[in-house]
Amino acid sequence: MFTVPVILEEKADYMKHDRLTKKLIQEFFEEFIEGFFPDLHPYIDFSNVTFLEQEVYLDYLEGSKKEIDVLVEVKLHHEDKILHIHTEAQSTHEADFPERMFLYFSYLYAKHRKPIQPIAVLSYNRKQEEPTKFKVDTPTQEVLQFNFLQLQLRKKNWKEYIQSDNPAAAALLSQMGYEEHERVQVKLEFLRMITRMKINPAQMEFLYGYFETYLKLNKEEEEQMMEKMENLPEEEKEIVMQLPNSYFERGKQEGIEEGIKKRNQELALKLIARDMSISDIAEITDLSEAEIKRLASE
Repeated sequence: MFTVPVILEEKADYMKHDRLTKKLIQEFFEEFIEGFFPDLHPYIDFSNVTFLEQEVYLDYLEGSKKEIDVLVEVKLHHEDKILHIHTEAQSTHEADFPERMFLYFSYLYAKHRKPIQPIAVLSYNRKQEEPTKFKVDTPTQEVLQFNFLQLQLRKKNWKEYIQSDNPAAAALLSQMGYEEHERVQVKLEFLRMITRMKINPAQMEFLYGYFETYLKLNKEEEEQMMEKMENLPEEEKEIVMQLPNSYFERGKQEGIEEGIKKRNQELALKLIARDMSISDIAEITDLSEAEIKRLASE
């Protein structure tokens, strides 16, 4: 088995975006790996996946603390090995990011002593190629080279994913490299994708809420999208039109928020079963401690 870690930033500006990415990866972990890291996917036994308790990395030099976004323990196919997968969601560009990935890796390896596959998920609006390694050199030798996998969303072509039924890819269309004039088409293709998926209503609403966080059409664009829907093949149009009205009316966030809350409650129940503390569950799920206690007593 091995471990996969994902890191979320502690700063307030990052919290909403990083928590959304964290929830997306937790809900659709296999689909996330399959869609964006296909070389890694065949090695993992997805029937043996455990999301580990959230880690907090203390940076004594800066005097700050940062949460490890997602740390997953998985078993490798046909091998008695554990792999940890660490995923770090980064919503703003920082020059020292590769170094921080190395520091997180070092902390996790020192604690768990298991192989770790680090993954960075970059969602900020920057298309320059970002580094995927951190090196330490002396005049006489290269002391260290640390490498990590990276998903740079703005460099991804959204059109390459619309024929798939991958829910993680569908949500992340909203953060990929599309032009302004393509916004309506991206939204329409997202709706077509989720109607093909075998997911429950809560998952569908979470995906929609995630997508709308990053690509929300204005009134004129919504009207253009409805016109485009009329040109869909009749059978497909009928399925898309069966979606609740809240999917097409601007400002109808109640249904989306209810779906996210339901997902948070489901996640809280899983964490309660793992004996995680009430305060930690509240921080992860955005639910109140009183509500978590109520769920625990049911």
